[in-house]
Amino acid sequence: MKIAVFPGSFDPITVGHVNLVERAMPLFDKIVVAVGINSSKKYLFSLEQRIEWLKLVFRGQEKVEVDHFQHLTAHYCQKIGARYLLRGLRNASDFDYEKTISQVNHIVGEGIETVFLISQPEYSHISSTIVREVIIGGADATPFLPDEIRIEPFKP
Repeated sequence: MKIAVFPGSFDPITVGHVNLVERAMPLFDKIVVAVGINSSKKYLFSLEQRIEWLKLVFRGQEKVEVDHFQHLTAHYCQKIGARYLLRGLRNASDFDYEKTISQVNHIVGEGIETVFLISQPEYSHISSTIVREVIIGGADATPFLPDEIRIEPFKP
């Protein structure tokens, strides 16, 4: 069985994330969208909220599971029997960063392969970081979020 893990903070999930998973579905038997927990990182939304959103967005997608993990992504992949990591690339700096991480994961994960998908042009400017800034700035983030997700702008 070809299992891929799509790791991320998903703080919040964006339309770019959803597009990436949808495009990867024909490539794998199962995609685990996994929220990585980094104790040194400050999140805008709780782990529970992010998992709830992921389950809502991917409800009805038989190939997609939602989970969370701590520590190394490669170790999580080994634990669940995944041989592939799924990552999106928006630009050249994403590539440089992700290439290094994939090489480390290949060693630590004993041969785990990273599959990169290039962002579609209409999503290449969207990141969770930018969407958080839009929300914190009090603007409407709806154009960047899946239809199932509604987040009220913060009041400055």
